Order: sequence, then C-alpha cells, then structure tokens
Amino acid sequence: LPADFKDNLNKVYEAIEESDFLAIDGEFSGISDGPSVSALTNGFDTPEERYQKLKKHSMDFLLFQFGLCTFKYDHTEEKYIMKSFNFYIFPKPFNRSSPDVKFVCQSSSIDFLANQGFDFNKVFRNGIPYLNQEEERQLREQYDEKRSQANGAGSLSYISPNATKCPVTIPEDQKKFIEKVVEQIEDLLKNEENESLELEPCTGFQRKLIYQTLSWKYPKGIHVETLESDKKERYIVISKVNEEERKRREQQKQAKEQEELNDAVGFSRVVHAIANSGKLVIGHNMLLDVMHTIHQFYCPLPDDLSEFKEVTSCVFPRLLDTKLMASTQPFK
Repeated sequence: LPADFKDNLNKVYEAIEESDFLAIDGEFSGISDGPSVSALTNGFDTPEERYQKLKKHSMDFLLFQFGLCTFKYDHTEEKYIMKSFNFYIFPKPFNRSSPDVKFVCQSSSIDFLANQGFDFNKVFRNGIPYLNQEEERQLREQYDEKRSQANGAGSLSYISPNATKCPVTIPEDQKKFIEKVVEQIEDLLKNEENESLELEPCTGFQRKLIYQTLSWKYPKGIHVETLESDKKERYIVISKVNEEERKRREQQKQAKEQEELNDAVGFSRVVHAIANSGKLVIGHNMLLDVMHTIHQFYCPLPDDLSEFKEVTSCVFPRLLDTKLMASTQPFK
C-alpha cells in the first residue's frame, strides 16, 4: 500500500545499500499483443530482432508487480541473509495535469495471475504510483512555476527572477475583476479584526493576474495561497502576515510540496536506489523485466539495441541472467 511504502522506504534503501547482490522479478498485464509467446521469443532471432519484437509487441503492457530480494552474506553464520519486498504498482494520476497512462491486458496473463491468487485490488486500488525522469522533471517545473507565482506576493526577497516588478498589463475584460480584488484586499488591510480573505473560485488565468498584481502592489505584508475546495474548484486565500510568519508558511508549504513530489515519483525511487547502488542485479530470463523497468521508470526505450545497451549499462551496470548462465558451460 502507498502508506506502507512510505513508512518502509528507508528499510528498502537500507537493505539495498547493505546487500552483496539483488534479485528482481516482474509481473505484467500481458506479454505479447501480436505474435504468440513462442514466436515472440524464437531461438533463431538475432539479439537486434529479439529486442525489436519485444519493443513493438510488449511495451504497451504494464509492469504492475515488482519483486525485490536483497542478499547479504553473514560471515559469522556462513550463510546469506535474504530480505524480500513485494511492490504493487499502478500509474494513478497525481493531479489533473498528470500523465493519464493507457495500457493493455492479455487474457491469458490475467487468467494465470488470478489462478495464482494475485490480488488485483492491490494493484488498481492501492498500487504505488511512479513517474519516469521526464515526467518528474515536468512536475518539478510545475511546482517551481507555481511557487514563483505564489512567492511574488509575499516579500521581494522571494520574488522569482521572472516575476513582474512593474504595473501589470491587464486585459480589458479582466480589469473590473482585478479592481474588485484590489478593493477587497484594501478593505482587509484596513480592517483590524479580519486576518484573511477568501476569494471566489476563478480561472487559472485570473489567478495568475491576481498573483502578478499583488506582487507589484503589495510586495510585503500579505501571504497568498491557492487552495482547492471539496468540489475541486481552485480559489485564492490572502492572509495578513508579518515577515517571520510569511517565511514560516512558505517553508511549510515547500515541505508539503516536496512530500507530494516524492509521493508522485513513488516506486521510481526504489529503482533509482537499485541503480545508484551499482550492486549486481540477478534475474531469470530477465530481458523483458529490464526493458519494462527502464521504459516505465526511466525513459522510453531507444530505437535500436546498441542504444538500449548503453541505457541499460547506466541503469543496471551489473546484470546476471540465470537462464543464460544455465545454458552455458559449466552449467549446461
């Protein structure tokens, strides 16, 4: 569950860091949207052909369960200590601008998992979200833009370099709206009894005009924040604050935003920890596991095998496939 994930993430990090090697395995919503599995993995394929087949016919499925085992050798007991973790993963939209992921299912794969007791509710209802690197970058930019607008109406020291520092050009059809907002704020500042003002819900463009206007007219003395109602309507709250209180609120807000961002990145943080550890990663017949892991949590797969190998070397510098190992000497 997402709550369990947050509570135990440091334990996962610790297990990865102290391990001698790791093992991974994934479960998918399907294997092939075209050829049969046997045709998809024909033994006469060249490596390039195999990669292109899997890239074309397997990447629209979802990796929705990720198994991780860490192994650490205990020299006193002369045995390996294993820790296992099981993650249910689902790309739940984080907000209205989040990626709305589309994926396909294969009936034979779903039937197989159901017969093995797989709990689909844990995926679709409680799955851990994730973002790839580009999605994470875009979300960070959204927060930065939102913060630069919000901070503009607090203190000059917090105004973004891009914030407006001169009278704002307001479209003719919005002038009455902005004038009314300014009048409400003037009344708030004159009234010693009221400490805050809640504006009516308005459009994103109107909120931007409000932020820019207040940044210019009231560089100090007020705190401006956008909130969302139970009806999912966004509105602005303006509070009278001194500089110390304004900074405290801003720091509190930034901490909350950072937590929200971490929640959105979600399971990708585990994959990043595995990659950053540089530990040996073991799997069985693991090409599809590696391709899905890179595709979902890092970046779209490259067009050709040579580029894929370069990306894989960056994400998983040390890989060992036990199926391949079992087919070679001296194990064959």
